[in-house]
Amino acid sequence: MAIRQKSTIKVRMNGQGHSHSHCDVMVRDLTSTIDEPVERGGTNLGFSPTETAYAALIGCTNTIGHKCADKLGVDIGNLSFEMVVDFDRRGVMLMEEIDIPFTAIRLSVTAHGSAEQADLERVAEETANYCAVSKMFVAAGTDVEVIWSKG
Repeated sequence: MAIRQKSTIKVRMNGQGHSHSHCDVMVRDLTSTIDEPVERGGTNLGFSPTETAYAALIGCTNTIGHKCADKLGVDIGNLSFEMVVDFDRRGVMLMEEIDIPFTAIRLSVTAHGSAEQADLERVAEETANYCAVSKMFVAAGTDVEVIWSKG
């Protein structure tokens, strides 16, 4: 008998700050370090908070992309990513409040499987429909462009 997964869950995380910039965030049995680079007063032990958000888009695109490809019967193989983010830092620099700090994200996804470009377009469309992190950025007003191509 298959176990039916709940469609809505509560995710519980906790964190411990070690300085003004360095904190550890725990979920399940894992710990992730978030920090600032040395030039911004951090110790460079992990991604910055904003870099963590961008990285989540790559991770979500990878996971949901593979799920969608499997559902569609498309061989995308392993994926590689390149991303450029336009980040208006005036808000985090406390210069002024910014409504849309991440004005644009350009994500290039390269699929190393046997899928043809038309199939990759179908996977890209489905991934955009289901990737929670992409939807979050889009809902916040970020111009998100994700381009899939064959490797």
